[in-house]
Amino acid sequence: MKFDKDFRQLQEWQVLKRECVLECPPWLSLWRETIRLPDGREIGDYYQIEQRDYVEIAAWQNGKVFGLWGYKHGPRRVTLGLPAGYLEAGEDALAAARRELHEEAGLASENWQLYGSYCIDGNRGQARAHICVAHDCRSIEARPSDDFEVKIGQWLTPQQWGENLAAGCVATLGTAMAVHAGILAVAR
Repeated sequence: MKFDKDFRQLQEWQVLKRECVLECPPWLSLWRETIRLPDGREIGDYYQIEQRDYVEIAAWQNGKVFGLWGYKHGPRRVTLGLPAGYLEAGEDALAAARRELHEEAGLASENWQLYGSYCIDGNRGQARAHICVAHDCRSIEARPSDDFEVKIGQWLTPQQWGENLAAGCVATLGTAMAVHAGILAVAR
């Protein structure tokens, strides 16, 4: 590994061939790619997972942030999370955040901030988690949701979020990122 060169000298990889191996709409597709590296080497079986982007929402009201306790089948346990959900085709992150906050929490806000968009797995896919912050939330009637999960909502202070994160109560990367970026950083 070289540390004395300028990062702008790095080059992108070339996709020479791409074949869909598994398609499970609307959730994911698995692709096998043939890649050419900048030094000319080729990798014949480089796998990519295509998934939809999603939003994580830090919803603020009176110095507290709304959390959702629920079972997540990926980590196979009950975990503390945030209102979140997939972007629909053609939908931007803030529109998805408004919709999901309404559906999952029965909340609305006129004061939004997109805190950042981050690739979930830098080696296997391009899907991004969009961290959104909703300030000055107010309660509205929740929309019917098509979620499988049963969730219990709780308003938590930034300190309580930090304690739950440190205690391992947050099991998903997107929520952990949003806690750091949209809760702990905003609270400072």
